[in-house]
Amino acid sequence: MSRSERFLTALESGVVVADGAMGTELYRRGVSFEQCFDELCLSRPDLVGGVHRAYRDAGASLLVTNSFGANRHRLERHNLAGKVAEINEAAARIARGVAGDVCFVAGSIGPLGKRLAPVGRLTPEEAEAAFTEQILGLVAGGADILLFETFADLQEISAGLRAARDAAPGIPVIASMTFTDEGKTLYGYKPEEVARKLTELGAVAVGANCSVGPQSLMDVVERMLRVPAVKLMVKPNAGQPQFHAGRYLYLSSPEYLGETARYFVQHGCHLVGGCCGTTPEHVRAIRAAVEGLAPSRPEPTASIEVAEVAEAPGRATRRADDIQAKIAAGRFVSSVEIDPPKDINADKLIEGAALCKASGVDAINIADSPLARARMSPMALATLIRQSVDIEVILHLSCRDRNVIGLQSEVMGAVALGVRNVLCVTGDPPQLGDYPNAKGVFDVDSIGLVQLCARLNQGLDLAGRAMKYRTDVFVGVASNPTSADLETEVRRYKEKEAVGAAFTMTQPIYELDSLERFLELARPTIPVLVGILPLRNARHAHFLHHEVPGMFVPEEIRARMDRAGDKGPEEGVLIAQEFLARAKSFVQGVYLMPPFNQFWMGTEVLKAL
Repeated sequence: MSRSERFLTALESGVVVADGAMGTELYRRGVSFEQCFDELCLSRPDLVGGVHRAYRDAGASLLVTNSFGANRHRLERHNLAGKVAEINEAAARIARGVAGDVCFVAGSIGPLGKRLAPVGRLTPEEAEAAFTEQILGLVAGGADILLFETFADLQEISAGLRAARDAAPGIPVIASMTFTDEGKTLYGYKPEEVARKLTELGAVAVGANCSVGPQSLMDVVERMLRVPAVKLMVKPNAGQPQFHAGRYLYLSSPEYLGETARYFVQHGCHLVGGCCGTTPEHVRAIRAAVEGLAPSRPEPTASIEVAEVAEAPGRATRRADDIQAKIAAGRFVSSVEIDPPKDINADKLIEGAALCKASGVDAINIADSPLARARMSPMALATLIRQSVDIEVILHLSCRDRNVIGLQSEVMGAVALGVRNVLCVTGDPPQLGDYPNAKGVFDVDSIGLVQLCARLNQGLDLAGRAMKYRTDVFVGVASNPTSADLETEVRRYKEKEAVGAAFTMTQPIYELDSLERFLELARPTIPVLVGILPLRNARHAHFLHHEVPGMFVPEEIRARMDRAGDKGPEEGVLIAQEFLARAKSFVQGVYLMPPFNQFWMGTEVLKAL
């Protein structure tokens, strides 16, 4: 009988005790979180093997390999994408060497670290290919089981199970997802839905790991047991982490984890262990607590699943004269950009918005900390302006500072506050700004953010399921007709259109040829607002042309600004007026960016209309 077959027999007949955390245990032994834990299988096999031995000696009968992030997408962050097979094979070989005939070895496979379409850009086929690479390495190294763990997206883990079915059909698969304290995954999947789907895809056991502490997972386990014939695994964290004296500490004691492990077995779990923060001492307590027990499946409840009330998603009404309606009616629209202040006083900006309103401007653009500089929240500034000035706002939303949960929350908050126009931008990297050591999020790029907004407009959540509300966001995107790589710019622009962009605002342009060339290549099917940044003086013109990526100021324009001398602002406005007069027939609106919040320059340009 093969080890894989022996594992299935053990799972069927009793309780399998899995090990505890690998990552936090390596951290506890002096490895920095900045290091690639998976690579330690090559450079520090003795250290990794030592962790496995400690868990084996504590009573674990299932050792999980140190390969959680060893897929091409996560490894490429450490310039190790070419070592997927080598790292995974080494990870399984190390665990196999420690396990001997005493323990089974589960090859750990975690999320890819990139979002799947439609929110992200990774296709299911690309995901399956990445999982296949990892699976083949783990099997070659001697893994008896494949463990997909800590997933939040049911579509992603489903791709992993399909890859396992095709690449290693004889290897049993365990599939585990992570849940919030509300009893759902971050993508909103319910426990019974997860258990049913993963069992259908061939998992011999399904369950929950990581998440929060044991208490929250008790409800998750009970709901999963509503699915007939399912075998469950649970590996909770040792409570919530606390940062103390420069280190992360998990506070749940070994005795507590042992008590909750006994509860899980008495409520139907066939496989118990620990996740983040658990140590060999926790595993020893778990082993002692469940020794001699057999899983006891409770009587199924009458209802398999609690049905949620189905309601038609509500959509808040828009103003009849908003910017979207004006464009639809064929009106040429105008917007003026305002950068949030670097302090907490917005009085001058509110005055500037009032000036724009009085001059006939249709909307105020509020940038989202451009150049990665710390500024007031754009949502806060939008609220302050709208409290004092009856003018529409186009809110810039950057992917730099928020994950997909935060981005969705921001869109929901904007709609609730009456802001219905959002410009989706990827955002400048933190290295450009005030805090170059800060970490950018970039969970998705601008294309993914457009997809997220489009789904919310359809009343769908990130998992593609109907919600009880839907937004009505006018989704905008940026485009750069003067890009040095115009082919890539046009391709990405078309992708933005394809996933739901409703209008585009260009980077500043100073000559008509660039605009016409972009329009000819991109052939926009959505309204275009041409970007115009009035030049303040000659230094400003040369700075933009020579030092700002993606900016092009023609030599003739720079020469005019050189000759203007002290009359630079007036000449800059005149140049902008001349360009707008020529460009007006090609576009549906103008996006003005007055320098240094000199709002009068923007309103003067509009006199050319």
